[in-house]
Amino acid sequence: MYYAHFGLKEPPYKITPNTDVFFTGGKRGAVLDALIYAICSGEGIIKVVGEVGSGKTMLCRMLQTQLPENIETVYLANPSMAPDEVLYAVAFELQLKLPKNADKFHVMQKLHQYLLERHAAGNQVVVFVEEAQGMPLATLEELRLLSNLETKHDKLLQIVLFGQPELDTNLNASHIRQLRERITHSFSLQPLDQQEVSEYLIFRLRAAGYFGPPLFTAAAVRLISRTAEGLVRRLNVLADKALLAAFSENAYQVRPRHVRSAIADSEFSQQARQSIWRKWQFALGMLVLLAGVGGGYFAHQWHSGRAVSPSGSMAIAATAPAKPAPGLLAGSAEMKAPAAKAEPAHAVMPVEHAMPEDILQARMQATQAWLARQVETTVTLQLMGSYQDADMRDALQGLALRLPSDDLYVVRTRVGGRPFLSLFYGSFDNREAAAAALKQLPTNMQANQPHMRTVGGITKELKLVQ
Repeated sequence: MYYAHFGLKEPPYKITPNTDVFFTGGKRGAVLDALIYAICSGEGIIKVVGEVGSGKTMLCRMLQTQLPENIETVYLANPSMAPDEVLYAVAFELQLKLPKNADKFHVMQKLHQYLLERHAAGNQVVVFVEEAQGMPLATLEELRLLSNLETKHDKLLQIVLFGQPELDTNLNASHIRQLRERITHSFSLQPLDQQEVSEYLIFRLRAAGYFGPPLFTAAAVRLISRTAEGLVRRLNVLADKALLAAFSENAYQVRPRHVRSAIADSEFSQQARQSIWRKWQFALGMLVLLAGVGGGYFAHQWHSGRAVSPSGSMAIAATAPAKPAPGLLAGSAEMKAPAAKAEPAHAVMPVEHAMPEDILQARMQATQAWLARQVETTVTLQLMGSYQDADMRDALQGLALRLPSDDLYVVRTRVGGRPFLSLFYGSFDNREAAAAALKQLPTNMQANQPHMRTVGGITKELKLVQ
């Protein structure tokens, strides 16, 4: 809409990762070079950590374009797979020809043979794992076991984990220390500072065909940088909306008022304001609490006959200690405890008084009976996952209009230490039948990259969190 107005050939701030406009500032270029070196050296497991929207996916895609031709890449985009599924997922991505209903032992043999053949030809195989912080620890441990495949001198399979900071927390668990000790290279994507934000904004404009003076004033850049907190995805969203606001005024330079319009129209800015307010509530609550404790101490000293001599003009009255303000302490408590009661850690939650109109509870109850009557080799399709019950209810209500609701199943496990809901569809005797059903799913469902799971893998995952 605003492209011709600013002399642009294409959208400058699309959030879809585009390797043609990779920004090397903010040490991104240096991290990319280091990753290429680490992968080519062929040793250990590599970890890349960064906040949501910091550019991990872009970095991953750049790696796939920059690595030498003798390095074959496997991309795992669905982290919520059970331990016995990750081996099949790697084999599937490598397009290994497996016998019908091949068990784990035969798949491992086939994979090992394939990796040895690639090594003999002077090639490497690397597995990229996106959103690794959401992968169950047991599945991460299974990946570590795959990394044990090696010759006398070289690793046959390398692994690169891309995740949010929660990944570091997960890896600190004592029972997964063997994986942690195998990490030979660890990289962190830091938010861009204000100068780097300025460079990024003009870099993307130049890549889109702009050749004029800076479009964003220094004040506008400062406001964008502060609001986006240096995260690339947020920068793209704010910059795009700010340009649109300037265009609507027929202005040829983006000023703070245009950025403020963009901020008001951005979802994450509202979350940021709420986060700041909660921090202030917590701080004020702590101040009032400390004042109450201090008042109680002086009152105790007074009543016990050990009155504290006032220094200067301060006088201590023999009154009851002031109580903290209820409202402020309530705000503090809200910071320490979740708004809703935490769900238990097991998978399918028993509901004693399920309301018929609650589709989520109804399907979770039905899932218990479904799991009990299926054999371990039954294959199902995992359509999506969510940390929020409300999101899963919305998904179920939408899917029930397009798929038989009796074939939708929901289990609750834990991912990244938090309760997590997974949605499954159908019961199939083998992977061929499941693959055929997968192709028949509507296009919008396939965009979520649904994948095959076995009932055995699901039940094993449930046992791990009980």
